Amino acid sequence: MPTSFTSAQLALDLVGVFVFALSGGLVAVKKRFDLFGVLVLACAAALGGGIVRDLLIGDIPPVGISDWRLLTAAALGGLVTFLFHPGVERITRFVRVLDAAGLAAFAVAGSLKAVTTPGVSAVAAVLVGVITAVGGGVVRDLLAGQVPEVLRRELYAVPAMLGSLLVVVAAQLGSLQDWVLWTAAGLVFALRLLAVHLDLNAPTPLRSSPT
Repeated sequence: MPTSFTSAQLALDLVGVFVFALSGGLVAVKKRFDLFGVLVLACAAALGGGIVRDLLIGDIPPVGISDWRLLTAAALGGLVTFLFHPGVERITRFVRVLDAAGLAAFAVAGSLKAVTTPGVSAVAAVLVGVITAVGGGVVRDLLAGQVPEVLRRELYAVPAMLGSLLVVVAAQLGSLQDWVLWTAAGLVFALRLLAVHLDLNAPTPLRSSPT
């Protein structure tokens, strides 16, 4: 990876890991998991997307299990959630905000790592960004015994795809800079929260009329 993006990559990964750990921890608290369960769900949510990303682009072993900084951020997020989680009546809203932040950070971090890895095509880089963004949330929801947000809630993967596409297009044009990365992350975050606020959804199948 070019040296100029190393710090941005690490910052995005750390932000994504920590906020998804908080998100996973809050879901675990809502499900009344014990401390071990909270830490497992927090780490799964925080590191799952990044691990899948690295496996897809051939970065072995994945940084999610080899970089102590990411592991520490995930564990810390779970512990903080267990000790200082808000009241149950506020959990749902807070999870959505954290989820949007994690989605934004991981969409950009995933596509950035893909476009700076030799041999990864532009289309693959966009898909890797999306998978990185939604992967942790999918793992979190499956472990918690609920349908993943990406399949049932407001626009989720679409904002991640737009953010990833912005990063990849900028890279293809030779104009990828740090401000582009943070702008893309802000765009994903804003679109996700707007979708939640306005209840914007992707098209669903039409219901068949009763016979």
